[in-house]
Amino acid sequence: MVFSRVFSDPPSKSIFKTFAVMLLSILASLYFLHCLTDRCGTCIPTERRDAGPVEGFYESKLKDLGSLRRKRLLQKWTSTRPLVMRHHSLIHRLKSDSEEDLPETEADKHIFQSNVQLSNSLDVDLETGGSYFDTGKLSSLGEGSKKLPQAIIIGVKKGGTRALLEFLRVHPDIRAVGAEPHFFDRNYDNGLDWYRDLMPKTLEGQITMEKTPSYFVTREAPARICAMSRDTKLIVVVRDPVTRAISDYTQTLSKKPDIPTFESLTFKNRTTGLIDTSWSAIQIGIYAKHLDNWLQFFPMSQILFVSGERLISDPAGELGRVQDFLGLKRIITDKHFYFNQTKGFPCLKKAEGSSKPHCLGKTKGRTHPNIDPEVVQRLRDFYRPFNMKFYQMTGRKFGWDD
Repeated sequence: MVFSRVFSDPPSKSIFKTFAVMLLSILASLYFLHCLTDRCGTCIPTERRDAGPVEGFYESKLKDLGSLRRKRLLQKWTSTRPLVMRHHSLIHRLKSDSEEDLPETEADKHIFQSNVQLSNSLDVDLETGGSYFDTGKLSSLGEGSKKLPQAIIIGVKKGGTRALLEFLRVHPDIRAVGAEPHFFDRNYDNGLDWYRDLMPKTLEGQITMEKTPSYFVTREAPARICAMSRDTKLIVVVRDPVTRAISDYTQTLSKKPDIPTFESLTFKNRTTGLIDTSWSAIQIGIYAKHLDNWLQFFPMSQILFVSGERLISDPAGELGRVQDFLGLKRIITDKHFYFNQTKGFPCLKKAEGSSKPHCLGKTKGRTHPNIDPEVVQRLRDFYRPFNMKFYQMTGRKFGWDD
């Protein structure tokens, strides 16, 4: 009896239990360490570690080798360029049009039907954002693949996002979609495979980009982008919110001439001076409010704010900051720009894939209507506290209240 009680559990069973407990403890410890290294898959913003001097040295050398390899490949592809250039005007129109300049239903057709039809007939991938190199040749060489974007211009509407994208596409290590995909606000149900298929083919070392300004004010966008990749770099072009609102209204007025006046849309009650923050033209400019939403998922170190005003007065300076942020060599400099006095903003001396100067389309740089100065001042007073908070959050003064 005593013997049976002492050895009620066979020795082998006791050893197995002990082994199982030890194994589970080890696995739990490994998972804990795995999470500490920021690899659990959760979208919690963390600071990224900068590369050390040795890592940075080898990284720069690899980039130089990659750039040289791409240059040689591009030389091989230039023989096919004349065939594509015959359709230059049609492609240029397609890549220059922004969805925000078209009615929504017309824009959808324009982006997702015309692009496919033209790419099939021309054997060129128009979704690359207007590259004039034969992507059929690219595929036959076994070079390049479509990847999800590593960097996205997420805002803001009428801030200068189209200009920034066009300028960035001069860089050989940047490949971008010309049309606005609107994946993270309108087309998310289509899935990541659909989104990836819209992207241009890229070589190793190149960055895939897209721009959709409405992401910045879309509440679901930060979580969705974080779920795609928490390492995504985000770029926001911001502009004086009062000027931005007037520009927004001007664009709408050009498409709907019978809309109410800017003054009547600005106020809920003109007598009391209560601003109507439900009007999108006003709401977009409350940058601090929207940034709060993004900071729940991304650290400030992954978000770059570009000044829309400086993009006009000093495009090379702002582009330098963007290239640094993306970890790219500063290739786009003053020599790429000239100031167009008629339009009132800088243009490219040579656009991507072209030997001719290139300015943004006629829909950019519209003349603003005259707005009652009192209304403008009330708007400035309204935005001032939000601007102050935004300066504090970003650590940069944009000078809108000077």
